[in-house]
Amino acid sequence: MGPDLFLVVGVILAALALPALLSAYSEGRAPRGAALLIVAAGGCIVYAVMATPTGYTLQDVPHAFARVFGKFLN
Repeated sequence: MGPDLFLVVGVILAALALPALLSAYSEGRAPRGAALLIVAAGGCIVYAVMATPTGYTLQDVPHAFARVFGKFLN
């Protein structure tokens, strides 16, 4: 579940970076927090892809979410 967890965390961090990026842009601030989130998300996603022997396709991402959340719920 290691690579799946990193993939899910990376996707969630990327989703959180978008509002932070838009907020900083609209207020005229430097998007330091958003940039940090994007770098962390990219690192998590790259690690997940590199750690999985076959890699991930777009069809595998929902299955990874289901496996991670299923593991936490059980």
